[in-house]
Amino acid sequence: MKVPTFLRLVQGISGLLLFSNLAYSAEVSSFDKREVELEEVVIKEKKIVLPTKQAGETVYTGVEVTKRGMELSGIKGTLNVYEVLSILPGVVFESSDPSNLAAENTNVRIRGIRGYLGGLTVQGIPNYGANPIGPRSYVYDLENFESIAVYKGAIPADFGVGVGNRAGAIELRPAWAKEKTGITLSQSFGSFNFYKSYVRVDTGKLHNLGSRLSAAYSYTESDKWKGPGNLGPRNNLNLTFVQPIGEHLEVKIFANFNEINYDKYRYLDYSQARDLEKHRRLDFNKWLTGNPTQDYLYYKYNKAKHLNRDLFAVIDGKLLENVTLTLKPYYSSEDAKIWDGTSNLQGRPGVQKRTRDIERKGFIGNLNLAINNHFAVIGYHYECADMDIYTENYLIVNGTGALLYRGFGVFATSGKSYIHSPYIKIAGNFGNFNWQAGLKYFKFKDPSSEGFVTNTTTLKLQRAPDLDREAKTYHILLPTVGLSYRLNENIEAYFSYGRNFIRPYAYLPLVSLYNRLRPQFRSAGITLNDLFKGFDIERSDNFDLGFRMHGKFFDITSTLFYSKHRKLLTTISDPRVIDPSTGKPVNYQQNVGRAKGYGVEVAGNLYLRDGLVFYLNPTYNHLTYDKDITYAGKTLKSEGKQVVDVPRWTVASGLILNYNNFEIMPQVRFLSKRYGNVEHTERIPSFLVCDLRVSYLRERIGFIKNFKVSVEVDNLFDKKYISVINAMDDAVSETTYGVGAPFTVRGSLSFRF
Repeated sequence: MKVPTFLRLVQGISGLLLFSNLAYSAEVSSFDKREVELEEVVIKEKKIVLPTKQAGETVYTGVEVTKRGMELSGIKGTLNVYEVLSILPGVVFESSDPSNLAAENTNVRIRGIRGYLGGLTVQGIPNYGANPIGPRSYVYDLENFESIAVYKGAIPADFGVGVGNRAGAIELRPAWAKEKTGITLSQSFGSFNFYKSYVRVDTGKLHNLGSRLSAAYSYTESDKWKGPGNLGPRNNLNLTFVQPIGEHLEVKIFANFNEINYDKYRYLDYSQARDLEKHRRLDFNKWLTGNPTQDYLYYKYNKAKHLNRDLFAVIDGKLLENVTLTLKPYYSSEDAKIWDGTSNLQGRPGVQKRTRDIERKGFIGNLNLAINNHFAVIGYHYECADMDIYTENYLIVNGTGALLYRGFGVFATSGKSYIHSPYIKIAGNFGNFNWQAGLKYFKFKDPSSEGFVTNTTTLKLQRAPDLDREAKTYHILLPTVGLSYRLNENIEAYFSYGRNFIRPYAYLPLVSLYNRLRPQFRSAGITLNDLFKGFDIERSDNFDLGFRMHGKFFDITSTLFYSKHRKLLTTISDPRVIDPSTGKPVNYQQNVGRAKGYGVEVAGNLYLRDGLVFYLNPTYNHLTYDKDITYAGKTLKSEGKQVVDVPRWTVASGLILNYNNFEIMPQVRFLSKRYGNVEHTERIPSFLVCDLRVSYLRERIGFIKNFKVSVEVDNLFDKKYISVINAMDDAVSETTYGVGAPFTVRGSLSFRF
């Protein structure tokens, strides 16, 4: 880290501390009441982040962002899960859009691993899709959740993570229908015509049945901050229902509907990213020109539409005094259409339209036993998924810019895939010593498929047996271990180990490559199925060693982490096939890579005086390639180099000042330098961004409760920086860069009655 960059970081944090010294002696803040035991939280809602664990466990292996902590990310945090989590050490979230409405123009890493390789769950039930694989973090309104739990190393076995958890796992914990009747309203507005309306109605208990129902709806839209186009409208509907049945049975139902349309932001190449003064506002074209070499950049040819639906139930029953049964049946679907302009589609400028039609059904069942200080959980996760993902090609007509349909690009029949995953957890304690262990077996049945190509004359599909893919079954054992020991009432040490994974992914790039070079592969006697034989489950072994300490004026959690990653999807060069566009051996991905990482995370809160809290969450992350990468017929010197897009240092820090009915929260976010390619020739500078939140709060004004008026300023000094780095962790594709969001102001009014 260069001295000027370090000084900027010191100046940012020093400014926050200086702000605290200038503050008046304030009234007692809700953040200052710290009667918190490491094992039992007395005033949970007063804290920002807490240690957390799952049912049937005794060791805290995760952290929970409380409802209070979720508010630190402001309005934009209500639209994307990862925005809320970016206050945590080890979590880096970036978006090209200040409102987070550009759903997939984002980037997230957890301990350096891309977030799409992690798991996202609601009440332990998996949320994910394909192309790209991984979580759909933008489909929920965060106002409808009480807290968010994050596990980065050892993952609880009863999480239904679906595709995997190599980048950790997240659990959203719903705000179930409340026992008292109430209506919550909020209205937000801001820069670039940002607008969000939110309403939630809780019926309270209905009659003598004890039924409770909540219904929440929001409407959000905004202009893009650069270039033509809109973000939204986004419509979100959330329903929860709670029904107790007798004394020993309760049924909960959760439903969520989310629909969003948006025009994309344009990424920059490296030469443009180096000169942000000139290219910061470069975006897609507003008008068609009639010239295909320009019209693939027309903004209406670069857009997306997503429709997601989730429905599940949680059925809790008490069988015996120490035995309970939990069943979680669920259904999820995704319909998405994404348009991307390209300069080279069948040798000419064109537009490719991707369709994702995904349906998942499954259930999770847990049997929980508790005997004295010992616990056991036996469970099973089953899922059946049907995923149709295909592309259609359109060439751009010279002179008009209109689109000419040229058939399917990638098309194959697909059957149903299945997950079978039994697991067991045991846990206990002896005095100050806590222990737990778990074992999960994950089995994924990938269906066979029949390949087709488009007849260039009739534009109809015709069979292509060399594009067939055989069915394949993947499986892995996933052990976890956790230990903790309370040295005294203020200090606890802990250790955890967990094996994480991600099932095979990135199918579409491999199929697209085979289609493009089909004559060359066929001449070499290679079928598409031969390429897929090199796909396997990525896996990592993760070790955490940490301490939690709290005193009268502070609390701190520090974690040393180490990980080894195997069978990573990595580019190889195949000399049997020559790519005519380069004259060199073809490159594609196989699961042969290795990497290792280590680092330290610190989450600290300093209670400087009544009503004033300073938090500082730094992370050091050393994540490097284990060997050189062969790409485009040559060997790239990557061994020992930091993985693409992973900064060594990140810091999230801020102040929370409560004075009378005002709350003032200045925040800073720092990322050290990183690189956009494996040989580190594309260097992305470090940056420091400052935000400010100011709120006026009243617990009650007449019949109105929780009255709050807020003003939020993001990127306070309008820092110009690169945010999203759109690249794989190896050399398979050219890296492109997203520009960080500019100075943005938003205001909101919310209350409940």
